[in-house]
Amino acid sequence: MDNEWIWWKHGVIYQIYPRSFHDTNGDGIGDIPGIIRKLDYLENLNIDGIWISPINVSPMFDFGYDINDYYAIDPVFGTNGDFETLIKEAHKRNIRIIMDIVLNHTSHLHPWFVESRASRDNGKSGWYIWHDGKKGKPPNNWMGAFGGRGWEWEPRRRQFYMHSFLKEQPDLNWRNEAMKKAAFQILTYWMDMGVDGFRLDVINYFTKDSRFRSNPFAIGPNLRPYDLQEHIFDRNQEENHLITRAMRKVTDAYKDRMLVGEVYAPTPDPELSASYLGDGTDELHLAFNFSFMYTEKWHAETFYRVIRQWYDSIPEKGWPCNVLSNHDKPRSRTRFGGGKDSDARARVAAAFLLTVKGTPFIYYGEEIGMEDGKIKKKEIHDPIGKRYWPINKGRDPARTPMLWSAASNAGFSGASPWLPLNNGWERQNVDAQEKDGTSILQFYKKLLRVRKEKKPLMFGEWVELNHGKENFLSYERRWSGERVLVLLNFARTGCTAAIPPGTWTTLLSTHGRQGVMPGSEVKLAPYEVVVAEYKL
Repeated sequence: MDNEWIWWKHGVIYQIYPRSFHDTNGDGIGDIPGIIRKLDYLENLNIDGIWISPINVSPMFDFGYDINDYYAIDPVFGTNGDFETLIKEAHKRNIRIIMDIVLNHTSHLHPWFVESRASRDNGKSGWYIWHDGKKGKPPNNWMGAFGGRGWEWEPRRRQFYMHSFLKEQPDLNWRNEAMKKAAFQILTYWMDMGVDGFRLDVINYFTKDSRFRSNPFAIGPNLRPYDLQEHIFDRNQEENHLITRAMRKVTDAYKDRMLVGEVYAPTPDPELSASYLGDGTDELHLAFNFSFMYTEKWHAETFYRVIRQWYDSIPEKGWPCNVLSNHDKPRSRTRFGGGKDSDARARVAAAFLLTVKGTPFIYYGEEIGMEDGKIKKKEIHDPIGKRYWPINKGRDPARTPMLWSAASNAGFSGASPWLPLNNGWERQNVDAQEKDGTSILQFYKKLLRVRKEKKPLMFGEWVELNHGKENFLSYERRWSGERVLVLLNFARTGCTAAIPPGTWTTLLSTHGRQGVMPGSEVKLAPYEVVVAEYKL
C-alpha cells in the first residue's frame, strides 16, 4: 500500500516561465527575485514544487533553450546567489525547486562548441554530431524543427553539424563518453546546491541513428517540411533509454530527487512517453504525456479516452503526471473555449486535473484562468512565430506576463513588459480574484486544499464509473478504505449522474451544493463539479 508521501508523486507542481512571472529590477523581464517575492502566494496556493523554465546563461536565440554556461544564472534573471536564496526560501515553505536543463543541444556560443568547431582534432571534437556530407551536400534529409535543414556547414572543419532546432542550437553527441560525463557533472553541481529535480528538454532526441539514414516521407499534422517526415532516425533511438537509466543512477545518489522528461511527438503518443519510465523504477520518475495539450474538443468522452490511454500505457510500478498547458502550446482555456461558458469550463478542467490519478502540473496563470494573449506580428519574439506567421503565431501568446493586480503593467513590472499584457487584465488578476469568493483562483485554492486533506486524491487508485459518453464524467479515488467521488458535468445543460450506493458527503461544489447526497443518483447543474467523500 502506498502510504508514504513523496513530493514529486503526491504533490502539485507549478510551472513558472521566469521571463513572465514577476519583474523586480524594472527591465520588463521577470527574474528570480520576483519568484522569491511571490513564494508566499505560491505557498498559500498549496503547491509543493516549482518547475522553472531555463534560467542558465544564454544568448536567447530560443529564450533560454540555447545554453552557453550550464553553471551560471543568466544576468537577466539574477545571480547564482539569487538562485541559492530562492532554493533556501522555497525549502522553508516546503516547496521544492525543479530546474529546466537542456542537454540535447547547447548554444553555438558555448565554449564546448566553440572548441569543437575549430578543428577535427581538438579535445571537444567529438562532443557534437559532425558529418562530412555527400558531395558537398548534407548527409541526409533530416530537418530542423524550427525550419530549414537540420544540418549547417562549418567551414573551419569543412563538415556539417546537426541541429534539431535552430542552427544556433547544435546537438550534443551523447555517444561521446567525455561529453556524457560532463553532462552528469552539471546535474551533480545543481543538486549539491539544493535543486530537488530536473525537467529534461526533448529527452527522446538525445541520440540519432548511427548510420545517418534519411527519414521516410510521411503526411504530418502540418504542412511545414519537418512534419512531412516520419522521424524514425533523428529521434526515439533505443540508446536514449541507456542515458535515462544512467541519469537515474546519478540522481538516486541523492535523497528525494526527481527527473521529469519532455518526450516530444508531433501527435499524442502516450506509449512513447511511458516508455521513458522504464519498469517504473529505473528510468525517469515522471514523463509528460501531452495528449491533453493536443485536445481541443470539449467533451467528457474525449477526456476519458485520453486519461484511459495514458493509464493503460504506464508500467505497473510507474506513476503518471498530468498537464493541460505549458510554455509551448496554446493555453487550455483558449483551446477549450466556450465563450461566456469559458470560466465554467476552466473550473471543470481544473477539477479534472487535480482529482485524477497522477502528479498535476499547473502552468502559471492557469489558476486565474489566463488565456493566450493577442500579439501583433511586430511584437513577436519567438523564432517559430517570426518564421511561420500567420499560419503559426508561435509560442509567445502562451507566455504573456502574469497578471498580479490592476496597478500599472498589471503589477508585473515597473516598466513596459517584454510581451503585451492580456486583454482585460484590469479585471482578471490575482488581487481581484483574491477578493472574489466565486473566482477561479478561489476555486483552485479550495480544490488544492481538498486534494491535500483527502489522501485518496493523492495516493488512491482511479476507479472509473462511466466513460463520458453522456458528456459527464464520474469516477472514484480509493485508498486504504477511504473513498472520494468526483462528478464532472462538461455540458451546458443539466444531467443526471448515477452514484455508488452509500452516504456521500459533499466536500466541494461549484454550485453551492452542501451536505449529504441521498439516493442512487444526483442531478448536476450545467458545468457542475462535485467532490464528495464516502461516510460509513
